[in-house]
Amino acid sequence: MPKPPPVPPIPPHPLVSTTELEASSVVANNTMNRERGLTGVNSYARELGVSPLAHLAARPTAPSWLDLCSGEGRALREAAAVLPADAILTGVDLVGPLTPAPPPPALEEIVASVSTWTPTRTYDLITCVHGLHYVGDQLGLLTRAASWLTEDGLLAAHFDPESVRHADGSTAARTAVAALRAAGYSYSPRHHRLTLRGGRAVRLPFRYLGADPTAGPNYTGQPAIASYYTSL
Repeated sequence: MPKPPPVPPIPPHPLVSTTELEASSVVANNTMNRERGLTGVNSYARELGVSPLAHLAARPTAPSWLDLCSGEGRALREAAAVLPADAILTGVDLVGPLTPAPPPPALEEIVASVSTWTPTRTYDLITCVHGLHYVGDQLGLLTRAASWLTEDGLLAAHFDPESVRHADGSTAARTAVAALRAAGYSYSPRHHRLTLRGGRAVRLPFRYLGADPTAGPNYTGQPAIASYYTSL
């Protein structure tokens, strides 16, 4: 008799959809990046190990920056005050500024889910400071963002490989990092920084299953989510 097909592994915790995840207390109450500025102690330059302002200032014309999970957009507003008038700055956040103020002309603040939002242009710089910790399909967002870069653009984001899990709940950290590096990304384990230089089409060998908002604290000490995948 033929053998029955293997039974798919069952995740140790119930997984939730993107809509359910974004309504969870872990994501809805997240304040990881709301007040961070452009430079200084609590800044993008310190967190990412690269100065967004210096990177953008080196652009010959119309520098463009997309900040995913931008919080209050403080860093973007500070950049708008010193960059050329033709700069293009975009911030996307699930909640957006809690105390809205008119943005400068160069800045567009978008309240939307980074899991479903798509830009209509490419950018010289794309950042995501601690935002991936609260995105369900974080590998999917990374592959999409790769295609949003200009030819010599830079993507810089924080990434926790331990938040990537196999369907049975076991860690997929090494597999995920290996796949990302094979696709052209660089990863610094010491700083949990993921970077990619140059826009491109990326396909990673994973299929997203859902997220676990009860995963507990990650390396930041703050509650985060776990993303579950099957390998292709």
